[in-house]
Amino acid sequence: MTPLSRSVLAAIVIPVVVVVDQWSKYLVLNEPRFNALGCLDGTQACGGIEISEMFDLTMLWNRGMSFGALQSDGLMRWVLVIATLAISVGFAVWLAQATRRLTAFALTLVIGGAIGNVIDRVRFGAVVDFFNFSGIWPPYFFNYVFNVADAAITVGAVLLFLDQFILSRRGHSTPHTASGR
Repeated sequence: MTPLSRSVLAAIVIPVVVVVDQWSKYLVLNEPRFNALGCLDGTQACGGIEISEMFDLTMLWNRGMSFGALQSDGLMRWVLVIATLAISVGFAVWLAQATRRLTAFALTLVIGGAIGNVIDRVRFGAVVDFFNFSGIWPPYFFNYVFNVADAAITVGAVLLFLDQFILSRRGHSTPHTASGR
């Protein structure tokens, strides 16, 4: 993959992920049934919209990381912002050196998702989550409320895993010789 094609891919995918993520969060923040800003400080209940037994739209402020892990406030909010930005820079360096299209695409998804969530954390001190699939799994097992950025990060991470640990192995395997090795 050429540097130009990596740059074009990054210039398209990253902004699309950020814009779609922020647009969807804008819709949630401006829907009165979610009471998003009213529940930000925890003194009022967050709202939701019931869709089905398996999926709802549920406003949730995530002050932590994936699946609600490492909940933090105050100074730790900024530690998460800095850590996320540092990881994004590391992934951008990796992207600049990526030779396979799948690697580059996966990295752009992760970077775009990370930027979308950093915007929320800087603006509000928490990330806007609203896609609720808790009806599929027991709700006590994980927090399955997420957003577009989280979905991009997850898909990107899965693609990176497939690319780095499964697909790349096929290209590096040694062919069998006539001697049976």
